[in-house]
Amino acid sequence: MNGEHGPPDDEDDGVGYRKPPVTTRYTKGQSGNPVGRPRGRHREAPYEAVLGQMVTIREGGTSRRVRGDEAFLLQLTKRALEGDSAAARASLAMIEQAREAHGIGGPRLSAIVTVLVSPGSVTSALEPLRMAKKLDPYRENARMALEPWLVEAALARLGRTLSPAEQRTIVEATRTPRKVRWPEWWSEHP
Repeated sequence: MNGEHGPPDDEDDGVGYRKPPVTTRYTKGQSGNPVGRPRGRHREAPYEAVLGQMVTIREGGTSRRVRGDEAFLLQLTKRALEGDSAAARASLAMIEQAREAHGIGGPRLSAIVTVLVSPGSVTSALEPLRMAKKLDPYRENARMALEPWLVEAALARLGRTLSPAEQRTIVEATRTPRKVRWPEWWSEHP
């Protein structure tokens, strides 16, 4: 019933839960928050700003200030040496990129191992360096299995292909061979 003093029928039907009056609705194309956050503000991370900042790190009880990117690489290397295989792969890749960029040749992973291993049994040094895992932790002379990241790094710098017998030996000596990214020429897959 549309009287002289009541609201028109078209406005009366559109008012209610989640239906504001037509006169107060936003017009098409108008933002609901015109002073809100600008578009695209958080699309790209400010890597240069973050990695270029100076941060304080603590090594061996002493503090020193380094750039953020150096602190990141130090933390990544620390995690790699503690046994994180993903961090080990990433840090080895960064080391190789830096060597190529600066034209540095010479020994690679073997130099790191030589510095950290004292003379004596290499087998006993592999587990503390998280390069291999003892398959039976309760036996002193138990078989060791190589970590996948170490196998990948060694194959990347090998420079020659291996015979199928040598490939089988390496697959058997690897702790989790399915995690290794084998080279294209590799024929003996686990």
